[in-house]
Amino acid sequence: MVKIGKKVKNDSLYKAILKLQSEQECYDFFQDLCTVSELRSMEQRFEVASLLSQGLIYNEILEKTGASSATISRVNRSLSYGSGGYEKVFQRMKEEKEG
Repeated sequence: MVKIGKKVKNDSLYKAILKLQSEQECYDFFQDLCTVSELRSMEQRFEVASLLSQGLIYNEILEKTGASSATISRVNRSLSYGSGGYEKVFQRMKEEKEG
């Protein structure tokens, strides 16, 4: 287990995710792990983060994604004050696309 601030997380899920070797394996794993609603929520938050990082404004994002202003605001806080996870993924995706 890893301690994050006052919280303790069980790292076995994160280690399991790192074992996935393809997009299809990842899709299958998350289909088994999450409900349809949970997956849609995560997909929507990721899309919102992507659009925010591209400079779109709330109204444009709401129109494109149907996300609530509360969701957009929460994702924006994560982008601004989070641990940098979105940025790492976006940078790696950009590098992969360019490479």
